[in-house]
Amino acid sequence: MSQRYLYLHGFQSGPQSLKARETAAWLQQHPAAGQLLCPQLSPYPAEAMRQLQLLIEQQPPTALIGSSLGGFYATALAERYRLPAVLINPAIWPERELQHFLGPLHNPYTGEDYRLTRQHMAELAAMRPARLTPARYWLLLGTADEVLDWREAVRHYAGARQLVCNGDDHRLQAWPQLLPGVARFVDDYYRRQAPAAG
Repeated sequence: MSQRYLYLHGFQSGPQSLKARETAAWLQQHPAAGQLLCPQLSPYPAEAMRQLQLLIEQQPPTALIGSSLGGFYATALAERYRLPAVLINPAIWPERELQHFLGPLHNPYTGEDYRLTRQHMAELAAMRPARLTPARYWLLLGTADEVLDWREAVRHYAGARQLVCNGDDHRLQAWPQLLPGVARFVDDYYRRQAPAAG
């Protein structure tokens, strides 16, 4: 079953990030596995979410892949659109974790200068789903994540499929080796949904 993946990059990142390029390269080598959409997201949360909702409604993906802040966005979208999602070291409380970035910022991937405010943190907090459906998620975590506490994600996504990579970091060095498992996870998700759909 060929899939259409929507990859959501992290904070201060973009489609040219290493994981995004690794994902695109793997899919080029395995075209039967599916296609990749990887938009440059607005640095402003509400605007990024509007952008993603429009894209999903115009070009419906079969699965989401979200890294860090992109994992937080992917969670909100997975619940809204009932999609499976692979989450790589996802942000759980971005409105807390991004507090020390308030003020002027520069995105090294796009060259864009912008400013984060407390209003943007409130926008993030408002996106958190009231409840999660564990079966939608495959969580990929590194125990040496230098940015986020992997244990918070383990608790937050209790009941979801989880793979904890001992000693791996926020970038998740194991990602290229895990890509075949992503395709299997998505196939398995839709296989499990098939009886209910019928």
